[in-house]
Amino acid sequence: MRAPRALTNMAALATAAALLAPVAASAQTLIDQCVAATCKARLTPDQLLGQVQLLIQAKRYDEARPMLAALSGLPEYRFETRYLNGMLAAATGDHKTAIAQYQAILADDPTQTRVRLELGRSMLAAGKPQSADRQFSLAQQDDELPPEIARTIRTVRDIIRANRAWRLDVNIGIAPDTNINNATGADTVTILWGGIIPLPVTLDAAARARSGLGQTASVSAGVRVPLASDIAAIADVDSAGTNYAGTDYDDYQAQLALGGEFRLAGNARLSVQALGAQRWYAGRVASRQTGTKAGVQFALDDRQRIGLQIDARYTDALFDDAYDGWQVGSYVSYERALAPGIVGSVGVFGRRDWLAAGAYSSGEYGASLGLGGELPMGFNAAVSGTVSRATYDAPLPIFSWDPREDMRYSARATLGNRKIRLMGFSPEIAVSYSRSDSSIPYFATDRVRMKFGVARYF
Repeated sequence: MRAPRALTNMAALATAAALLAPVAASAQTLIDQCVAATCKARLTPDQLLGQVQLLIQAKRYDEARPMLAALSGLPEYRFETRYLNGMLAAATGDHKTAIAQYQAILADDPTQTRVRLELGRSMLAAGKPQSADRQFSLAQQDDELPPEIARTIRTVRDIIRANRAWRLDVNIGIAPDTNINNATGADTVTILWGGIIPLPVTLDAAARARSGLGQTASVSAGVRVPLASDIAAIADVDSAGTNYAGTDYDDYQAQLALGGEFRLAGNARLSVQALGAQRWYAGRVASRQTGTKAGVQFALDDRQRIGLQIDARYTDALFDDAYDGWQVGSYVSYERALAPGIVGSVGVFGRRDWLAAGAYSSGEYGASLGLGGELPMGFNAAVSGTVSRATYDAPLPIFSWDPREDMRYSARATLGNRKIRLMGFSPEIAVSYSRSDSSIPYFATDRVRMKFGVARYF
C-alpha cells in the first residue's frame, strides 16, 4: 500500500534535513562572556558575523536578530546577511522568507551550490516538492559536491519523484512574425506546362509570405500517479495556439498522451504512452492524429544523461487526403552539465513519412545542438540550432521530374528573468529563425518570429 503523499514528503524533508545539518555551537558567544548587567563591546563586521552564526547554530534566534539587523546595514555583507536571514527564517518556520532570501542570492550568483541546497530544503518544507526537485537537480551538477551529500540528494530526489503528482507550465505573449502562413517568398515560380514546357507564373498574394502580429499562448500539464514502487500512471496534455487578425492564419493544436512510467535497473526509466492530437487551422479542423510514443532515459551520473524516444502516429488530413498516412520518428539526445546551472545538449534524429501520395512521402535526418541555463542577476537563457536534410519519394510533375530535396535550418534563442515576478509570472523574450532551401523554389521558405511574453512554471 502506497504511503500518503504527506508522509512521503515528510520522508523527503527528513532526508533533506541531513544535507546541511548545522553543527551545534560549542564556542561561547559574546553574550555568554558578559558578566555585568550592562555589557558593551566593539566588534568588527567579521566578528559580528561570527557572533550571529554562533547564535543561530545554538538556536538562540531572538538574540541573533538584532545583531543580524545591524549587519544588514553593510552593503559589502549583502550575501552573508541574506544567507543568514534565510537560515534564521527557515529555522523559525518562515519558509516563504527563507525562499525569498535564497532566491535573491542565486539571482545574483547562480553558482552558489550551498545556497541552492538550502533553497531546495526550504521549498520542500513549504510544500513545493517539484520546485525543490529542480533546485536539487541543479545542485547535483556541481562536481565538487562531497560524495555523501551527492548520495543524499539522489535519495531525496527519488522520494520526490516517486510522489510527484502534477506539473503545469503556462506561457502567453505577442508574436511578430515575418511569415505567418509559412509560404514561399518568391513572387513567381516556374511550372512545367503539360509536363514539358517551362512557364513562369506569378503567384497570388495569398500564396506568398505574409507578415503579421499574433497573440500566442501555450499550456503544458502533466499528472503522475504512483501505482507501485517502480510503476506510475502518467498523463500529459500539451496545447498551443496563435491568433491573428481574422481567422485565415489562426493556428491551434492540442495533444493528449496517456500511459505508464517504469523504473528499470540502475538509473534508467521507460515511459510508454498512447496519444491523440488535433490541429485547427483557419478556423476549422485541419488534421487528427493517433499513435504511440515511448522513451528511455539513462542517467550516466549526476551530470550526464542520454535519452531515446520513438514516436509513431497516423495522420488523418482533413484538408487533403493525399497527406493521410503514417509518420515515424526517432530521437537520441545527450545532455551534460557544463557548469552548475548550465547544460549543453546534442541530438540526432530521423523521421519517415509514408503518406497517400508518394510526392509528399519523405525521409528526413538531422542533428541539433543546444546550450542553456541560469545566469547572474536572475537571467536564464538558452540557444539551440538544428540542421536536417529531407528527400521525397516521388516527383511533382507540375514542378519537376526529379523528386524534391530540401535542406532545412532552424535556430532559437530565449532570454528570461525570474528575478522579476508579477503574480508568479516572469518576462521572457524569444526569437526563432527557420529556413528551407528546396530543389523546387516554390517550397523554399524563410521565417523570423519573435515573442514577447510572460511564463510561469508551477
